[in-house]
Amino acid sequence: MKRSEINSRIADAEAFFASMSFRLPPWSSRRPEEWKGRLPGESGIVDAMLGWDLTDFGSGDFDRRGLLLFTLRNGSPSREKTYAEKAMIVGEGQETPTHFHWSKMEDIIVRGGGRLVVQLWGSTRDEGLSRDTVLISVDGAEREVPAGGEIVLGPGESVCLEPGTYHRFYGEAGSGRVLVGEVSAVNDDRTDNRFLEPVGRFPEIEEDEPPSRLLASDYPAYVS
Repeated sequence: MKRSEINSRIADAEAFFASMSFRLPPWSSRRPEEWKGRLPGESGIVDAMLGWDLTDFGSGDFDRRGLLLFTLRNGSPSREKTYAEKAMIVGEGQETPTHFHWSKMEDIIVRGGGRLVVQLWGSTRDEGLSRDTVLISVDGAEREVPAGGEIVLGPGESVCLEPGTYHRFYGEAGSGRVLVGEVSAVNDDRTDNRFLEPVGRFPEIEEDEPPSRLLASDYPAYVS
């Protein structure tokens, strides 16, 4: 992805979050030069990869297959904080491809906006798609979903996904962009994602202009 596109997408996301009255931490709007000298006092932000995260999963077409996230909090199993929280923006028809997590249990919550379609499968021992019915919890109520079946979540609704549950999601056509929350166990996007098809989790960036905001993956190059 070009840095200019990333800058534009983040500016648009800031406006969308504001329109939904969803407030991000004050440091979310820092420019790259404002991160200088912030370590070690803010190592918790950098080490936990809090902040902006945007990917097209290597598709080259963010609107078709992509996701914008902001990680609000994240911990480590070796520390007292064993949980994480993200805010995500999902466009109409914008797909996050099929994947599961080996370790992370998560609740996917529609905080506002449109409706989110979630497609579900179990996984086999060799990490393929299971043909078995998937048992999930939607806002505390158990529900059976056939392999490859879909559920549609409106604002205020949520689904709990256990480790090993393959899922794919996208915004329902005609319903508008979706503000999605994620509350989960500690998140590690570098090691805990198993995509059904090989994808690029973090974007390769063409630096056609300076960054306006840092992605969490930018921290090693900018934060000191």
